[in-house]
Amino acid sequence: MGWGRKSEMLSAGMHAPAFEMKDLSGQQRSLTALLEQGPVVLAFFKVSCPVCQLTFPFLQRLSANNAVQIVGVSQDDSSASAAFNARFGVTFPTLLDTGRDGYPVSNAFGISSVPTLFLIETDGTISKAFHGFSKKDIEELGQRMNVLPFRPEENVPAWKAG
Repeated sequence: MGWGRKSEMLSAGMHAPAFEMKDLSGQQRSLTALLEQGPVVLAFFKVSCPVCQLTFPFLQRLSANNAVQIVGVSQDDSSASAAFNARFGVTFPTLLDTGRDGYPVSNAFGISSVPTLFLIETDGTISKAFHGFSKKDIEELGQRMNVLPFRPEENVPAWKAG
């Protein structure tokens, strides 16, 4: 969670703040560079969050066809984040927004709980923003990406608070 948060969570129609963060390999990544490759879903999480643990395997399914980039934004260190990715089968990029640095990106986006997801279009405009686990919102992302995030036999809750 973005401690010391002063503003409300950014919403659809707003412009995403520019940022640079390190990925798990220590490379600097910027929102500008990510958007040059197409729209991006930023998925903010903490490794200890049970709702994040529920959400991320479904996000991994959405990342399958690369129609929209999915990028995790971990509020934990690289070691814990890498272990989370291994445990939940996450292969999409993960950036680090840690408490040691004061959660600057989480605070810029107005994060107060995780998971929180933002779909950012190539012009930097946020077209979708939601927090917690929302089956409906993840299905809408899946439609955009032409991927079914849920299998018929899975018992998936409609919503869980983050």
